[in-house]
Amino acid sequence: MLILTDKAIELKIEQAEIININSKIINFCTSCFNCWTKTPGSCVIRDDQVLIYPKIAMAKEIVYICRVKYGCYDVPFKAMLERCLPLQQPFLRVFQQETHHELRGVETKDAIIIGYGVEAEEEKEIFKKLVERNAYNLNLGSYKVIFAIESEVEEILLKEVSEKWIKQ
Repeated sequence: MLILTDKAIELKIEQAEIININSKIINFCTSCFNCWTKTPGSCVIRDDQVLIYPKIAMAKEIVYICRVKYGCYDVPFKAMLERCLPLQQPFLRVFQQETHHELRGVETKDAIIIGYGVEAEEEKEIFKKLVERNAYNLNLGSYKVIFAIESEVEEILLKEVSEKWIKQ
């Protein structure tokens, strides 16, 4: 299980790797598309993200914990997700009557997305729709979106992964 978070998590969860993206150096995607043309499947920006996106590709169970701003992932998390472009190919496919990029070795995964820092129902609905749209390109077979106040994130994380994935 892979847990990607923009919030420091003090928990130790058996069978999980927790990556706090705020403790990593992740530059913004420059849209050079070299990961499609010159170095297929590999980003040319040499920072910590080149170690993260292969883990995302291989994970079968993934948890995203991120602050929600204006119905979207906050900046650090959005930058990390955008830098996953090497996991897609420039070739297109029809998926559920829509055009999407072919994926490059990305496992189908179950996901839990915990968004915090949002109270307005309109923002929550926008975020749910965003996750729904991203689910295609992230190869999420199933996912669950949960909203929390920041102080409850660890409690919700432990409850959700214990019920769903941790072998008792």
